[in-house]
Amino acid sequence: MKIREITVGLVGNPNCGKTTIFNALTGARQKVANWSGVTVEKREGRLRHGGVSIRVIDLPGIYSLTSYSMEEIITRDFIIDDRPDVIVNVVDAGNLDRNLYLTTQLINIGARSVVALNMFDEATNKGLSIDTEVLGTLLGMPVVKTVGTRSIGITELVERIVQVADGTCETARHIHIPFGDDIEAEIRAAQELMRRDETIGRRYSTRWLSVRLLERDSDAINKLKAFPGHEVILERVAKGRAALERQFDDDIETILSDRRYGFIAGAVRESVRKTAPRRVDVSDRIDRFVTNRYLGFPILFLFLWALFHLTFALGEYPMGLIESGVRHLGLVVERLMPAGALKDLIIDGVIGGVGGVIVFLPNILILFMGISFMEDTGYMARAAFIMDRVMHTLGLHGKSFIPLIMGFGCNVPAIMATRSLENRQDRILTILINPFMSCSARLPVYILFAGAFFHTHAGTVILSLYLVGIVLAFFSARLYGMIFFRGSSTPFVMELPPYRIPTLKSTLLHMWDRGSQYLRKMGGIILAFSIIIWFMGEYPKSPDITREYDARISAVRDEGARELEKARAGGAQAESLDELGASYIGMARELEMQKAVLEKRNTIIGRVGEMLVPLTAPLGFNQQMGISLVTGFVAKEVVVSTMGVLYHANIGNGNGAEGQSLDRAIKRPEYGITPLVAYTFMLFVLLYVPCLATVVVMGREAGWRWAFVSLVYQLLLAWTVCFLFFNAGRLLGF
Repeated sequence: MKIREITVGLVGNPNCGKTTIFNALTGARQKVANWSGVTVEKREGRLRHGGVSIRVIDLPGIYSLTSYSMEEIITRDFIIDDRPDVIVNVVDAGNLDRNLYLTTQLINIGARSVVALNMFDEATNKGLSIDTEVLGTLLGMPVVKTVGTRSIGITELVERIVQVADGTCETARHIHIPFGDDIEAEIRAAQELMRRDETIGRRYSTRWLSVRLLERDSDAINKLKAFPGHEVILERVAKGRAALERQFDDDIETILSDRRYGFIAGAVRESVRKTAPRRVDVSDRIDRFVTNRYLGFPILFLFLWALFHLTFALGEYPMGLIESGVRHLGLVVERLMPAGALKDLIIDGVIGGVGGVIVFLPNILILFMGISFMEDTGYMARAAFIMDRVMHTLGLHGKSFIPLIMGFGCNVPAIMATRSLENRQDRILTILINPFMSCSARLPVYILFAGAFFHTHAGTVILSLYLVGIVLAFFSARLYGMIFFRGSSTPFVMELPPYRIPTLKSTLLHMWDRGSQYLRKMGGIILAFSIIIWFMGEYPKSPDITREYDARISAVRDEGARELEKARAGGAQAESLDELGASYIGMARELEMQKAVLEKRNTIIGRVGEMLVPLTAPLGFNQQMGISLVTGFVAKEVVVSTMGVLYHANIGNGNGAEGQSLDRAIKRPEYGITPLVAYTFMLFVLLYVPCLATVVVMGREAGWRWAFVSLVYQLLLAWTVCFLFFNAGRLLGF
């Protein structure tokens, strides 16, 4: 029996609980990708209901179906062009007046929809009694009460989805939002002209297109221009718009919005009853402290300190287990495989490179669990509200802090999120400083060096780096503003959602989404670059150096054996024999180290390292650190995998003996890394150029001129700050 498939689009305002509904519907059957042509995330999941397979697309959170932001364009194009079988409109039951505006636009498009009246338990606690049958009749679509965090109403929601898709739902019917006789006459006139070309009606809802043309929607105008005869339609719409604006003495967008809100007010009046609230609003009580003018900042930094401290402290134990597993895997491969280049590639390149990065997976998971918890509880919106005053002093729009917060996860979607900023100056400035927000890809570098050199204070050290990034972002915003941008920012209105207790399921799914992306990098870019770095570190070979030093090492060992035999024959004491043997072993090891250094210097990596010395030596960095910074331009995790290859960590020593982990390898005296050098290196990783993907997105979003300005500025700033910090530390005796 063939299983029928239906496609469902999930839409809703930010903070309406859309993601919890998505998680409740699809569970762990999810995948994350990007929308075609853009880097905005696309979440997709599946579920089964009887003989129906339901594919659920979680669309970006939006307030309306205009074309002012990338999220709105993606959602509207998906509904119009992809034509999903059903739209599930997730609505906050406690904020119907605001949330139903998007619903009226879905009605205008003619999308077959189901309303998920989410968080109705909170609405009940506020004293709201909502008649879903009356509301559904007025909207022309079924309304289902849900509580996404507890999976309440999900079964009924799935049943209504299937009924609407099959056309068997009695509540589902096509209605029009009444705009008044004069406006309706203009809409009908535009529709009549469109109906002369049947292809327009087959492609779009002529009513929706007529309304959007009246509202001067540029995207709708471009869609119409694809059809012949569009000039006549546009001219008729322009005349009608002008007549309406003269008649009502207002712009058409405001007139139509008033009509939509009038429809919403009537629907709410008919379907909602206000009773006595069941409890006092806890959110207001909490906000008295966390958004307090004086307490807000200390509380925010306390939460951040706790997050980074737990990221390191809790992650240390599973990290040790993974580290031990990687090391033993290297030893097993060393024992089983015959000597040769392939064995060295697998042990030093693959296991040493990928293994050096995968050990930080627990820390990444814990960090994202903490961030997800802050988002789901509603505290992240408060953090943006707290920082809003600071943003205005720097000439930035208050909305800019939201993309900056996203930058702590990944700078690429954070830069894309600046499309929500209406002012181009604010947008470019926010893009330029976003790379200073330390993304999660830098975290493995911090954990490695902070754990190795600042173990007891690792969480505080990591937090200090994030704070340095924020401070220098603000400094850079001020500098950019003085040089390139002038003018004041516009006011910022932010919605503070009520506090909620996140479900363990939702938090774990968020955490795993990010963790799975980290794992996918292991088998992709990090594996590829580990192999490339290994080849660059092994070739070209130096047979002359190898023969010369092998002969010298053999001669020292032979001489040592002869001297020991002679000493035994002379009746030397055991202690003297041990000292004599140790001296020759030391000489042999010294020659082996000289051989390794000379062989490495002759390779591609060695030559690149020599070229970087004039730039990295003043900062205290050795060649391995300089090379890892170059490869880190591709992706910041590659910094750690490069070190795993170059320091030969997590593997044996070539003679079957157990090797050592990367954090212990970098502490070996011959590499000269002190706590001062370690912090300077982490500081440089924080400040220097972002990854390649971020640079590309900066070029596309702000223009390649601004991307180049950002690259040059960040390199100069990173080198200058680290040079001053390192040399000041040396002068102070650190």
